[in-house]
Amino acid sequence: MRTLALMQPPRIVIGEQAAETCVSDALRQARRRIFVVTSPPLLTLVEPVAVAFRKAGAEVVIHDVIAAEPTVRMLDTALAAARSFHPDLVMGLGGGSALDAAKFVAALAHETRPVNEFFGPDKLPPRQVGLVCLPTTSGTGSEVSPNAILLDEADQLKKASISPYLVPDAAYLDPGLTRSMPPMITAATGMDALTHCIEAYANLNAHPAVDLYALEGIRLVGRHLRRAVAEGQDLVAREGMAMASLYGGLCLGPVNTAAVHALAYPLGGAFHVAHGVANAVMLPHVLAFNLPAMPERYARIAEALGAIPGRDAMETAERGIALLRDWSRLIGIPPDLASVGITADAIPELAASAMTVTRLLKNNPRPITHEDALGIYRAALREGGLS
Repeated sequence: MRTLALMQPPRIVIGEQAAETCVSDALRQARRRIFVVTSPPLLTLVEPVAVAFRKAGAEVVIHDVIAAEPTVRMLDTALAAARSFHPDLVMGLGGGSALDAAKFVAALAHETRPVNEFFGPDKLPPRQVGLVCLPTTSGTGSEVSPNAILLDEADQLKKASISPYLVPDAAYLDPGLTRSMPPMITAATGMDALTHCIEAYANLNAHPAVDLYALEGIRLVGRHLRRAVAEGQDLVAREGMAMASLYGGLCLGPVNTAAVHALAYPLGGAFHVAHGVANAVMLPHVLAFNLPAMPERYARIAEALGAIPGRDAMETAERGIALLRDWSRLIGIPPDLASVGITADAIPELAASAMTVTRLLKNNPRPITHEDALGIYRAALREGGLS
């Protein structure tokens, strides 16, 4: 069994009072200069937290310009604002974009080198500023992972930094903060959480300690995603999806994802397809390609999702893929690449870009060549395309 390093926040608080606990924890630690990284639609959720800090005498700056797909330029703006404020705590409140930006801000608050020098594994210096995360979506698991991702406009490709110094000091999962998510964002982020868990379980670097998180995350998505999309105020469903996202995030450090993410990244970089949607569209096609390499593992995934077992592992796994397709249709995920604006002439560029994401492709159960990538994209181009 290979050596495994598990990285997660030393404090994880889950429940409806988690946001209040975040404030009291920070004040107890004498944090008095709070820099909040968030997005404009979430100011109504940020304000009660800011008010609680200010009543206790803390200074709060709210940086609310992080968009759905954060870029290097956006981060530079956030870093400039943070460096002029000199925070002792950076708080990320929002979806994965805001959380990833907050993680970069905390990690680079005392750095002068450009962020491009820190893409890749283990390139960040020790973090000197406190970092806490409060997710308002259930998908990325960024609140507990050692990963942070930005869109590099120069290359039109999403790039990641992976470091233990990106793991927050604490994560606060308040399902109440996720109730305002619209159905489409709930669906897309939920499929992102599912993809994290599936790709961590069916992975060349899979490990029994991480399998526990991955399979439970898959089961939780199977139980709760459709309900969370249909009934956004259902706190049971919201908490179930928050836990699924958490488990997916805990898989990212020790195992990470594979070809689904590698092929999804160019869709976000070049065509600005939302990350969860890109994953969801590519997921059944990459799984169909991978099935011969790990049929037993994909069968367990199918059963965790709720698929009825077939005559053998391959049939069970295929039923799992069929179930994923049905789910995507029911929760409003676009059925194919054409539905998100991708045309056949873009496929060579997408494949070439995907093949550069070697840090994830090396984890895939089945080797993927450039020709394989072309074939997978072509299969995903239109609903009913052969995998």
